[in-house]
Amino acid sequence: MFLDGETKASAETLHILRRSLGTNLQLVIDRECSPDGPLEARIPISRDGLDRMAALERLLRQFLGYKVPLDRRITTQQRRRLKAMFRAIDAREHDASQREIARVLFGIERVASEHWKTSSLRETVSGLIDYGDAMIDGGYLKLLRFRRRL
Repeated sequence: MFLDGETKASAETLHILRRSLGTNLQLVIDRECSPDGPLEARIPISRDGLDRMAALERLLRQFLGYKVPLDRRITTQQRRRLKAMFRAIDAREHDASQREIARVLFGIERVASEHWKTSSLRETVSGLIDYGDAMIDGGYLKLLRFRRRL
């Protein structure tokens, strides 16, 4: 059954931890559900409905043992930028200079080949750090939604 796994119940919710899917997956379910009963998902009709349906499809594919496709809310280019941003923010938190961050992200030779004060790499690192600060300040919530064009 979908809900087999370690369970822990509280007054309001039922927590289920599934370890059999390759990654640990924790579900928080209405207390009235039981681990051996059917599972129902409710998606409100709202602006976030399509995002929730996509997430539900990925969850169901994982439960059924199908291949889970990459999340379409984030493009390959965005994934690369996020990875670089995380590395830049982490380095800044460890007191690395922007030049040191650029050396790690782009290579020592490439950074040395440009005049640092006017380098595009300097601007890129600065932008990654600004982007990281925005993510830390709540911008990460945008990653949970598809881009919408009106």
